[in-house]
Amino acid sequence: QVQLVESGGGLVQPGESLRLSCAASQTIWSINTMAWYRQAPGKEREWVARISSDGRTYYADSVKGRCTISSDNAKNTMNLQMNSLKPEDTAVYYCKVVLQNARDFWGQGIQVTVSS
Repeated sequence: QVQLVESGGGLVQPGESLRLSCAASQTIWSINTMAWYRQAPGKEREWVARISSDGRTYYADSVKGRCTISSDNAKNTMNLQMNSLKPEDTAVYYCKVVLQNARDFWGQGIQVTVSS
């Protein structure tokens, strides 16, 4: 069973940056997409960004221009660079991997808090 572990979260002030990472416990083959989601208190989980197997990236409007998703298949990791953070970015962030057979794996989530 593949396990995904997020890291890099924490408390930052508005305007600062964070880099989230997602590490897989083993090499994952036949990946379709890798993505980041987030869930703020009292809200539903929402998609933030994804990267397809061919390297194309997509972003939610709320983070477009401020976030960059990347992956390093050799290291079995995925990253989310977040700049110009806002209080509304406060949430638990989850990474997700979807295989070509539609099976998916989720990380346990990591807290990001943006507050002055």
